[in-house]
Amino acid sequence: MITRLEENNVHENLSFFPVVGILGARQVGKTTLAKSLIGFEEILYIDLELNSDLRKLDDAETYLRLHQHKCIVIDEVQRMPSLFPLIRALVDQDRRPRRFVLLGSSSPDLMRDSSESLAGRIAYTILSPINLLEISDNVSMREHWMSGGYPSVITSDNKKMKNRWLANYIKNISDRDLTDRGISISTPRTMVLLRMLAYLNGSPINYNRIAKKMDVAHTTIARYISILEGSYLIRLLEPYFVNNGKRLVKSPKIYFTDSGLHHHLAGIRSLEALYGSELIGSCWEGYIINQVIAILPEDWSTYYYRTHAGSECDLILENERGELWCIEIKYSNAPSISKGFYTSIEDIKPVRSFVITPESETYQKKNGTTIMSLASFLKDELLNLYLAE
Repeated sequence: MITRLEENNVHENLSFFPVVGILGARQVGKTTLAKSLIGFEEILYIDLELNSDLRKLDDAETYLRLHQHKCIVIDEVQRMPSLFPLIRALVDQDRRPRRFVLLGSSSPDLMRDSSESLAGRIAYTILSPINLLEISDNVSMREHWMSGGYPSVITSDNKKMKNRWLANYIKNISDRDLTDRGISISTPRTMVLLRMLAYLNGSPINYNRIAKKMDVAHTTIARYISILEGSYLIRLLEPYFVNNGKRLVKSPKIYFTDSGLHHHLAGIRSLEALYGSELIGSCWEGYIINQVIAILPEDWSTYYYRTHAGSECDLILENERGELWCIEIKYSNAPSISKGFYTSIEDIKPVRSFVITPESETYQKKNGTTIMSLASFLKDELLNLYLAE
């Protein structure tokens, strides 16, 4: 059992809210986390992907009332949105904490019915793939970067089985999940889209260019990417706007949320292949951004900054007071800071600036920018912020 950073947050929610939602990509560990935290009290577990469980809910109100003394865990709840108004009504009659735990692989935006029906009654936690800080005692940073953070992959020592698991995972979500959520092209065409996005990882999205290659409307590509984002397979990093008269890049950047998934789609099957890939810079950038965002407090926002003249900051963190941190990401332990990053600091005026590397020692440049490794940045700069949330 890998101890997850989100455990404390979920535990607090279970002690207060009648409904707790744990959301995240498929197979990221939501069910394991929920069952481990609910404890020894009586649990009713319902999996809406099992026909036998669906049949139990033919008369959902009667069935759920029969088990109202239990903590009811409903997995893949987005498959039955008609449950949300019923859960709201049952909770309003008895607002004890931890009455329902809802697990889903769709974001609240895709589960809009739950957001509306259960407002004020539910607290959400987003469960990311396993973070470097959660396994650093057992798995090296480079192996974690290569394999990603899905529990079935990170806990296996068999490289062949890791790749086979990722291949089957991608096929399964393409065959069913993405089709159910509105991606209407065939599975092979969905795979073409995913592989295309893998090569665009870390780039600003050009919907028209992707649409032309896929021979569909750009609005269709925008909708598909929204579905992929809502399924926690990709994230969109929005640009930061500052009124300085410069021409800014305005399209969001796209990143896969798991480096192992990204590498598999890009045809990268080993660390040696990764080291020799032309994509290594964008692979490293995406990995860093996912690791940082996974343990960033919820009230912080994330952006990137780029001007058409070449000023660029890979990642901007903004806290609730509007203070900014600027981060440049370098795949080098002896990094040279780019002129574009210096210019972005002049434009943005952050309170802190960093260059994150794979394994360098921590030191400061003359302008106050701190050079440090990913592990040090996560542990020394972000972990305390996360735990204090």
